[in-house]
Amino acid sequence: MKPFPRAEISRQALQHNLARLREVAPHSKVMAVVKANGYGHGLLNVAQCVSDADGFGLARLEEALQLRSGDVDAKLLLLEGFFRAEDLPLLVTHHIDTVVHHASQLDMLEQAELEAPVTVWMKIDTGMHRLGFSPAQFAEVYERLNRCANVAKPVNFMTHFARADEPEQPQTLQQLAIFERMVRELPGERTLANSAGVLFWPETQKEWIRPGIALYGVSPVNGDNGQHHGLIPAMSLVSQLIAVRQHKAGDPVGYGGYWTAPRDTTLGVVAIGYGDGYPRNAPEGTPVFINGRQVPIVGRVSMDMLTVDLGPDAADKVGDSAMLWGPKLPVEEVAERIGTIAYELVTKLTPRVAVCLE
Repeated sequence: MKPFPRAEISRQALQHNLARLREVAPHSKVMAVVKANGYGHGLLNVAQCVSDADGFGLARLEEALQLRSGDVDAKLLLLEGFFRAEDLPLLVTHHIDTVVHHASQLDMLEQAELEAPVTVWMKIDTGMHRLGFSPAQFAEVYERLNRCANVAKPVNFMTHFARADEPEQPQTLQQLAIFERMVRELPGERTLANSAGVLFWPETQKEWIRPGIALYGVSPVNGDNGQHHGLIPAMSLVSQLIAVRQHKAGDPVGYGGYWTAPRDTTLGVVAIGYGDGYPRNAPEGTPVFINGRQVPIVGRVSMDMLTVDLGPDAADKVGDSAMLWGPKLPVEEVAERIGTIAYELVTKLTPRVAVCLE
């Protein structure tokens, strides 16, 4: 018997999405971003499903070591770089690339005694103003990296876009121009394009692309849908009805009497709540897909369950499946109703939700 609630992860969808991204950027290698437990899809699940990706992008050294322990031998890149000097020998041992974005990391590289050099991606701050060396710092830092015996040559380059998910905004092209002015004549590989860059800014598709959310079939743009770009949602979050109840007009349901029924109806109770990572602030009307139709959440989401209005003539029964998001109910639509982004929904599921590779 399958557990519930559960996140069903489609192997076929992940493989399709990788192939689709290769079609969109045919001249680039793919650094599949699998940080945050593969965007909630399971780190090893994703890496094994898209094992023909050219590399994997991660946020933490622990994630990279987990992939290596799972026999993943592709290129691995720490997108935030290493945090401590004692991390550096592990990068050498496990052949892990690192971003260098701060002077403290450069200092640690210069002072380390390593058995072999580390492959470095120098991050340039072209306008995100979060991580990276400014254009004014570029020449000095690049020179130090080239002098450092612990840095493999040539040095590679990257940046990150602040507004690539806004196709009408010019800032992405402005950032691209700054980046190209810095590195145009230099050796080394380059990576600029995140998911939005891949889908909306072909000029940014250099030697490597770094798709994250798009790999999972989700659009990076608010109000958009991954299926509009030929992508397939890889996650279906499902649970089931554990109660079906007749409910009188005027009666409330749930904590605080937040909602009262405008008519006699049938309510269903679904076994999922904020203890599973489903947002407590999901408002009345947020859709759930049950038996071929969308039904609205009513009342407050509680720790272990939520309530939906099945309608006066409902024939639903205990044990029927309820999809919180998936191919028949895009997570982008749910996120928009809740007032958040799809990234947050798929990555915040708790360990109570079983992740099942289908």
